[in-house]
Amino acid sequence: MKRTVLVSLCLTLMAAAGGSRAAPAPYTVVEKSLDQLQTDLASGRTTSVQLVKLYEQRIARLNPKLHAVIALNPNATAQAAASDAARKAGRPLGPLAGLPILVKDNIETADPVATTAGSLALANNITRRDAPLVARLRAAGAIILGKTNLSEWANIRSSHSVSGWSATGGQTRNPYALDRNTCGSSSGSGAAAAASLAAAAVGTETDGSVTCPASINGIVGLKPTVGLIPRTYVVPISHSQDTAGPMARTVRDAALLAQVMAGADPKDAATAHADLAGHDFLSGLKPGVLNGVRVGVLRFAAGFHPETDAVFDKALKTLEAAGATLVEIKKFPTDKDVGSLEQAVLMTELKADLNAYLASTKPDQVPSRTLADLIAFDKTHADKEMSLFGQEEFEIAEATKGLTDPAYLAAKADAHRLAGPEGIDKLLTDNKVQVLVAPTLGPAWLIDPVLKDQFVGGGAGGPAAVAGYPHLTVPMGQVDGLPVGLSFIGPAWTDAKLLAYGYAFEQAAHARKPPKYLPTGPVEDKAAWNAARAAAAK
Repeated sequence: MKRTVLVSLCLTLMAAAGGSRAAPAPYTVVEKSLDQLQTDLASGRTTSVQLVKLYEQRIARLNPKLHAVIALNPNATAQAAASDAARKAGRPLGPLAGLPILVKDNIETADPVATTAGSLALANNITRRDAPLVARLRAAGAIILGKTNLSEWANIRSSHSVSGWSATGGQTRNPYALDRNTCGSSSGSGAAAAASLAAAAVGTETDGSVTCPASINGIVGLKPTVGLIPRTYVVPISHSQDTAGPMARTVRDAALLAQVMAGADPKDAATAHADLAGHDFLSGLKPGVLNGVRVGVLRFAAGFHPETDAVFDKALKTLEAAGATLVEIKKFPTDKDVGSLEQAVLMTELKADLNAYLASTKPDQVPSRTLADLIAFDKTHADKEMSLFGQEEFEIAEATKGLTDPAYLAAKADAHRLAGPEGIDKLLTDNKVQVLVAPTLGPAWLIDPVLKDQFVGGGAGGPAAVAGYPHLTVPMGQVDGLPVGLSFIGPAWTDAKLLAYGYAFEQAAHARKPPKYLPTGPVEDKAAWNAARAAAAK
């Protein structure tokens, strides 16, 4: 009798204990890598439909602060449901199956979403075309979640702009400190990836537009070799320098996106060698790959900010500890003004390339058919389009003489030669190094509609952009809670090597910290600022 009572009591206590167990924590997408998300999809911990809903919920909560996302894809949930059904049926799945990705709003998608480049002139530009890079993302199983905000017209309308602002999306804000700039022009992609508003994002760069916002928003950004990823159906600036690039929280995620998007496209002549160069960007990602590598330290691209230099010096020690041999480089090979040559190229190609793009759109959706029409549109809608800055670069471009102009052709040849063969290539050869490193830029500056952008440092990536060479930035630490990145630069078609070096550094440094969404950056009272950071971390 006593045994029966004891057993009954034990069963009662066990049931009570079971009933008091805490319910499993709700699934979170915050800081999840592509591999982690795929593992959770495969195990049934989550579904693609749930991922879309969770990211959309984060966007609904955080985007009113960040203004990182311009538009959501109304078909995303249905596409996610189809992905879930394919997984359940055991059909073959791509490497991005079911993962929601955001793309910059100068990249066309076949969804019923306009591609605006941030301008009201393209507000109805619903092309129903997938850019080849988007088609490749879809073929790999990705769900296009929506479009990210950007510096309007990829920051080419004015040389006195405020990065991250567009008439369509407003002012993008930095998730580490909301009064700080995101840089541009891939501002929304940088902020969205940092804030886990999607599994990852895609940006575009002509000069600095992937690497600067990646660095300042504490993520990884790859500006690939021009021609690695096709530019077809991407609103252009320059066929000499434009490229799309992955923006993600880890090097492996960026490498996977690049591997999916890379390859030749018959409509983009620059990609003719993409398949010959190869685009296996994952197999080389190994922690020990820096051992024995000679690394050129671009001292002439540092020294603009003591606090950033301190983080850079720490990163250099990490590279040394990983087995790299550091070689100090104090001077760029030429004193000639590559920047003015680049400007001549960009202005001429902007007019030609943008006119060609506008001609491919539908007249009933895009009444502006030329750059001259866009200039007139902005003047007519100046209260909305030019409230913060003008369009002097548009006007300079409109006055150029075309792609056969001898002055343009000379500038193009000189710019590429000085930045590439007589610049980066010469640095690598003369110093017997495999890769160049430098601080990508300083920390984020205050958003200022009066003084405009106030870049901290000139950045290391200018020559790589002009030459069309690859440039990878990886988080190397923080300055007063604001991220700064480490640049890896190499010759054309060495994207895989840069990713491998960046991965090894990332695994050794563990430098990235998630954003805290603080209302302001560092203040005069550092004690109060540090207390606010500590409180936000709890």
